[in-house]
Amino acid sequence: MPVEEHRALWSDVKVKFCLIVTSDTIFKGLKNDDISPLVKDLITNSGHELILSKVVPNDGEVLSEEIMKCLMLCDVLLITGGTGISKKDITADTVVKFCSRMLPGYGELFRYLTYLHFGSAAILTRNYACVSNNSVIFLTPGSPQAVELALKKLILPEVKHLIGELRK
Repeated sequence: MPVEEHRALWSDVKVKFCLIVTSDTIFKGLKNDDISPLVKDLITNSGHELILSKVVPNDGEVLSEEIMKCLMLCDVLLITGGTGISKKDITADTVVKFCSRMLPGYGELFRYLTYLHFGSAAILTRNYACVSNNSVIFLTPGSPQAVELALKKLILPEVKHLIGELRK
């Protein structure tokens, strides 16, 4: 079946999103959270619902607890921050424990689109997407530009199709 027909099958799907922002500086109040309002606007303007939004520190145990809560509530869990290569970037390593199936195309396309704008610095991100039970988890770097790119160009155009397929 062509992609257009698959998308049409799921055109009426309403998706519940959860957001976890991982950032020590935002968690401590040293920096404004520009990501949560951006995500809320993009998701609600696309006809979906953001049912939970949380800022957590770069702590694997805290992040794991929040992931478990979100996976019981949401179709899609978006986690921002902690995808780099520094010692405090623990998101990619923490989330992988929850993944049953990887969606490698998301990370590949994100890095390609990032490369078009920022060049070879795109190789520093370890963002990816995976399936966890009946939910999809997407990781993005912690900048508003990265989150906007991921949502507008990759996640929102396919989210109904993704969730529809998981619900089959």
